[in-house]
Amino acid sequence: MEFITAFLAGLSNPWLVIALLMGLALVVFGADWLVDGASSLARRSGISEFVIGLTIVGFGTSCPELVVSVTGALAGNSDIAVGNVIGSNIFNTLLILGLTAVVMPIAITRANLRRDIPITLGATLFLVLCGMGHSLFGWGTEDGLSRSEGIVFLIVFAIYLWSCFKFDDPSADSTEEQKTYSIAGAIALTLAGLGGLVFGGKVFVEAATDLASNLGVSDKFIAITVLAGGTSLPELATCIIAAAKKRGQLALGNILGSNVFNILLILGTAATIHPVSFGDINWVDLGVLVLSAVLVLLSAFSFKRDQIDRADGALFLLCFAAYYVWLFIHL
Repeated sequence: MEFITAFLAGLSNPWLVIALLMGLALVVFGADWLVDGASSLARRSGISEFVIGLTIVGFGTSCPELVVSVTGALAGNSDIAVGNVIGSNIFNTLLILGLTAVVMPIAITRANLRRDIPITLGATLFLVLCGMGHSLFGWGTEDGLSRSEGIVFLIVFAIYLWSCFKFDDPSADSTEEQKTYSIAGAIALTLAGLGGLVFGGKVFVEAATDLASNLGVSDKFIAITVLAGGTSLPELATCIIAAAKKRGQLALGNILGSNVFNILLILGTAATIHPVSFGDINWVDLGVLVLSAVLVLLSAFSFKRDQIDRADGALFLLCFAAYYVWLFIHL
């Protein structure tokens, strides 16, 4: 009875409800514009949808994490960046990619299998090795990333980005006819979509946080649900809409791109500015992070080969649910 009373009290502020709905609408429309604009841009420029998803879309949807991490690093408080990146990558792969595959199976190309998925797994293992190197081998920054390791991350990221454009293969894109805009129109639609995603996600998270606070929910609960899910809302909306429009490579590029951006660019930048500590990150968190990257690789050989199919997606979602149950138990 007390919860119902608190719930009704939380809804009594109409502006919170309006802001929540407005933020959600901006995210949905922004994702729709972004997918159409990015797909059109890929066709017009001769660059594959995967590379567009990995670069423009991946970078755009990772902007919130980048701003938070760099701001924290400049203030000498970059420790939170690690938790943000690890949580986002787990959320991106197990929940978002899992849901996307359930909506529409995603084809895995030869380039994905030979380059993109291995670099994601390699970056993940590199992060764990560098971050926990002191605990394992007695070298490096204690449970964290040093400036030199941050610079290495940035160099590896630049090489990977160069290789994506150098060895790009647009022939793997979907051949289904879609409306094609001019270069200027595609760029405008893509930027409008990114703006809607970033601004709408910010409005949604703030409104949802205030609403949850009014309901008397604890800060830890808010952080692990509303904030964790809210910061990945752009990736979720973009991938679901891309899958519904049969732009699987755009969705896969978004997730792999966001994960590589998070590790190599965001943590590389943060560590270069100020050494990054792993703080309260434990081996369960790191184990699930590595597992999420391994599952993407294994999905190419399990169930239906060369695709992340619905069975793979269901397995991703099951692992995500198990991890979050563990998190709630150990709050």
